[in-house]
Amino acid sequence: MLAREPLLGSFINLGSALAAEIAGHAGFDWLLLDHEHGPGGEETLLHQLWACGAAGVPACVRVAWNDPVRLKRALDLGPAAVMIPMVNSAAEAQAAVRAVRFPPRGNRGIAKISRSTGFGAHFDKLYYGDDDACALIVQIETPEAVADVAAIAAVDGVDALFVGPVDLTANLGCLGNQDHPDFVAARQAVAAAARRHGKAAGILQLDASRTTLHRDEGFSLITIGADAGVLFHGLRSIVAEAGPLMREERRP
Repeated sequence: MLAREPLLGSFINLGSALAAEIAGHAGFDWLLLDHEHGPGGEETLLHQLWACGAAGVPACVRVAWNDPVRLKRALDLGPAAVMIPMVNSAAEAQAAVRAVRFPPRGNRGIAKISRSTGFGAHFDKLYYGDDDACALIVQIETPEAVADVAAIAAVDGVDALFVGPVDLTANLGCLGNQDHPDFVAARQAVAAAARRHGKAAGILQLDASRTTLHRDEGFSLITIGADAGVLFHGLRSIVAEAGPLMREERRP
């Protein structure tokens, strides 16, 4: 990720372990388990992480808020990365780093017997040599975050900046208009700041045809769609095709 190699992911927001496993077998490079807007809880998160492991795909957990308690619960389950929404300043990014790193670098609570440590089998390796094995991704979703994006990108311990296009376009006053000049300028500022400070830049996109555009802008961590949207649009296309056939007049 830090080498800014292209990594294709998708959001998993139904709280379903089976959906995560199916997406893993579909061939994505990584999956985002959405526990900000998704209905899942800690028990479903554990099952989703098992499912991602079974499919051989790294999983990033998006927590609901920049909260040390929420982060600690997710981190102890052993994800490959965590994503934090609505990080609006360098100070908030620094707080996130402290929450995900052990003392003395941070203030993450220590549990030697957790899934993240192999239930104690490799605690020493995690604590003394691999504290940053879990990547930290912060989301840029407000004009305030864009204004401070250079300072956010400079924070040691932040590995990637990720644009949330729905929230950011809404907060810029152009909800859903990804070609609005203000949003174009914002996402280009994010990509430039990430590149300048050796971090990765990511973005969510619902339209796969825009992948090349974002790659050219400097985004390497790209997610396309979500399990809920794929299911809804797939089923709706069946209804659109078969519904009229069910209602057409029968031939004698």
